[in-house]
Amino acid sequence: MRITSALVDPALLDLPWSKPLEEWPADHLVALPQGISRHIVRFVRLANTVYAVKETGERVAEREYDLLRALERIDFPSVQAVAIVADRQDDNGEPLDPVLITKHLQFSLPYRALFSHTLRPETMTRLLDALAALIVRMHLTGFFWGDCSLSNTLFRRDAGAFAAYLVDAETGALRNQLSNGQRSEDIEIARVNIFGEALDLQAAGLLHEAIDPEQVADQVVERYERLWHEITYEQQVERDDRHDIEGRIRRLNEMGFDVAEVAMSLVDNGRYLVRPKVVDAGYHSRRLLRLTGLDAEENQARRLLNDLDTYRAESDLSDEQQSAHRWLTEVFEPVVRAVPAHLRRKLEPAELFVQIIEHRWRLSEEAGRDVGLAPAVQSFMADVLVHRPDEQAVLGVPIQAAQNPVEPAQPRS
Repeated sequence: MRITSALVDPALLDLPWSKPLEEWPADHLVALPQGISRHIVRFVRLANTVYAVKETGERVAEREYDLLRALERIDFPSVQAVAIVADRQDDNGEPLDPVLITKHLQFSLPYRALFSHTLRPETMTRLLDALAALIVRMHLTGFFWGDCSLSNTLFRRDAGAFAAYLVDAETGALRNQLSNGQRSEDIEIARVNIFGEALDLQAAGLLHEAIDPEQVADQVVERYERLWHEITYEQQVERDDRHDIEGRIRRLNEMGFDVAEVAMSLVDNGRYLVRPKVVDAGYHSRRLLRLTGLDAEENQARRLLNDLDTYRAESDLSDEQQSAHRWLTEVFEPVVRAVPAHLRRKLEPAELFVQIIEHRWRLSEEAGRDVGLAPAVQSFMADVLVHRPDEQAVLGVPIQAAQNPVEPAQPRS
């Protein structure tokens, strides 16, 4: 057996590598929502970390491992490659398929887990928006996916929306830049795959009757094209309307994209031709990380920054760094610490805070006054959070526990 690993974890050696994945004993596995895969995939927990283990060919595993490592270096939203285990043999000396190990993305769900009950059309819209944004980021990076689909994507909650992450990169290729033909090919693959997945959901009775599978596939393409156009189109600006350039950059920032530079050239009639160079999404996430050290999804970061700006205005603090530090220690951290330990696995801290802010707004609307943050926290925990299902994607639960759940205790009369 040979292990090539980006993470030094001796516990990897203790896994039953002499057995095919489908024969691994349950005491090594955890039960997590799993999407459709052409390969056998198992989840294991070592210490406090959950890993996904996938059997595949050696060359495919090495290629995907290298691609995921390259995407990680440029901070692209994808799962993290951990190791390749090759030269496996069973107890009789027969060769076994190599495996690729990736780190499980906490608080994430495959799309079929989101469709465990019939999904509303507006929720489907948010999923499609997240997927379209992921493909745009991918193409800006120069990454050709080659098998874009809902099945190869994980979704995380993001302040009422979703953030999408690439899971399967075995058909991908990372280049300096993609041509229009390569982008079009990728989008057509996505359209065909998503149409098939939507038909599958419809056949299983998991698609809302108002949702047309063909429209689902077409909407992903339409959303992608609109977003790509907004990011890349050349804009003609009159000489006296230079503020339009700043407005374009502000719009891109609001959409979550960073602008590295702006290319301007003088054309006929004294007008400017302007094209911003968009480098990547994550404008608000990076600003929040810089100010507070908090790592959040883009929409979460936008909401947290709005709350931080409100705090700064109410506190009459002119220094941005000082106000960020005080907001973190006086507002955000006390809210997170107020949640009892047995409820903390339900939502990650950034999403928890965002939902409490929304809950406070609803309570204030009903009361006709600001109810305050502390009462909103207590109300959210008692009336909302306690009734949410445990987010098992944090650490996972043993297979035996998932198959033989303990009956809940009956309340006393």
